[in-house]
Amino acid sequence: MRKNVFTRALKPATLGVFAASASVAAGAMLASTPAFAADHEAQKPAMQASAQSVLRIAESQIGVTENATGGGTPFHSWYMSSQRAKETIARDGGSVQAYANAPWCAMFVSWVGEKAGARQTVGWDAYTVTWAKWFQANKKWGTLAKPGAVVFYDWNGKSTTGIDHMGLVKQDNGNGTITTIEGNTGNGKVEQRIRPKSQVVGYGYPEYKA
Repeated sequence: MRKNVFTRALKPATLGVFAASASVAAGAMLASTPAFAADHEAQKPAMQASAQSVLRIAESQIGVTENATGGGTPFHSWYMSSQRAKETIARDGGSVQAYANAPWCAMFVSWVGEKAGARQTVGWDAYTVTWAKWFQANKKWGTLAKPGAVVFYDWNGKSTTGIDHMGLVKQDNGNGTITTIEGNTGNGKVEQRIRPKSQVVGYGYPEYKA
């Protein structure tokens, strides 16, 4: 599995000022983005989606695999054609093509939220740290593993700024582990995984219908 922090995968010449400006850009986006409405496109009301419907869509993609260069998934191509890609390029620098072979755990969760009609509440981005800060700024952040929650990992600590990877919670197993569905995991696939909670920084909570 390639490291899922988007900035680590891109060439400095392509990225421009991304790495240097990430924390500033994240704060700027949060300040300017209304709660759970990060785009200007028409979107179904967020509460039409349930956690179960989001997870079913995520599960339907289990087995999708990246190509030899780390791209080529439906999630890459969709994100590259989305309005959000234009917004993140404006925020971070670089070009659309820079996403073609980038680590894609965040693009996978973005795609799932889009297909479920829950983009406004699940969120969308290509950068895990910015996404976690968005949940925090909207007071949708916590430490309980709920079905459909967006989970963020730091392999080397418990820091939001150190987040390496993200996915969707399927269930809390009650034994110190969670079952998740994640993209860009294993050998560059969508997989169902069991993870120790000790690797979790926190959870973002989309607003789902009951």
